[in-house]
Amino acid sequence: MKIAVQLYSVRDCINGNGEDMLRVLGELKEMGYEGVEFAGYAGLEPKALKARLDELGLVAVGTHIGCDDYLPENIEKTIAVAKALDMKYMGVGGAPIATIEEVMQSASKMAYGAARAAKEGITVYYHNHTHEFEDMAGIQPYEIFKKACAMEVDTYWSYCAGVNNYKFIMENKDDICLLHVKDGIDRHPMALGEGDCDIAAVVKAAEDAGIEWLIVENDEPKPNGLDDVKRSINYLKKLID
Repeated sequence: MKIAVQLYSVRDCINGNGEDMLRVLGELKEMGYEGVEFAGYAGLEPKALKARLDELGLVAVGTHIGCDDYLPENIEKTIAVAKALDMKYMGVGGAPIATIEEVMQSASKMAYGAARAAKEGITVYYHNHTHEFEDMAGIQPYEIFKKACAMEVDTYWSYCAGVNNYKFIMENKDDICLLHVKDGIDRHPMALGEGDCDIAAVVKAAEDAGIEWLIVENDEPKPNGLDDVKRSINYLKKLID
C-alpha cells in the first residue's frame, strides 16, 4: 500500500505558482509521499510536471478536474494530459447533484468519459462528499455514480454520513479504485490522528480489499498545508507499519 497526497491540501503553499508547485513536490517527497493527486497544475505544462515527478520519483496518481472535462468535445485533451503525466486514474472532486436530474446529467458525463478513457487504459473516478449518501428520489447518488465510473471514496465524508467505512469498502471494493484518508471533528477536517474518524478501520479495509493507494487530504490545513500533511503522513505510517 502506497501513500499519496491530494495537492489541494497544500494549495496555500502553491497559490497557483508553477515554481512553488515544483518546490512543494520536492518537499512532499522528502516527507515520504510516493505519489500526488493533482487539483490544478499551477500553469505548468504536463511535460515540465512530468520531468519534475520523474526527477523526484513521484507518481501522478490522479487528478481532480471538472465534469465537463469528460464531455465529447473535451475528452481527448483530458486524456492527452493524463497520458503525458502517465496517470492511470483521473476523476472529479464533486459535481452538481442538487436534484436527481443533476445527478443523472453529471453521471452521464462521467460515464462517457469513463468509457472513452478505458480504451486508453485510464480509469475515471468520482470523489464523494456526504450528500452522495443521502436519499434522493428513492436512491443514493452514490449508487448512480458507481454505475457510471469507478469511485474514490473520501472516507471522512462517508464517515460523517454515518457509513461504516470498513463494511462499505469491502462490499464495494470492485467499484473503488482509490481512497481518500482524512480526519476531522464535527465535519471540520483535521490532520490524521487529530479527529475522530475511524482511520485504522480504513487502513485495514484498504489492506483487505487490495487497494494500492491511500491519498491524504485536508480541506482546512493548519497552520499551513505542508505542516499539516507532514503530521498526517507520520501518523499514517505508524498505522501501516
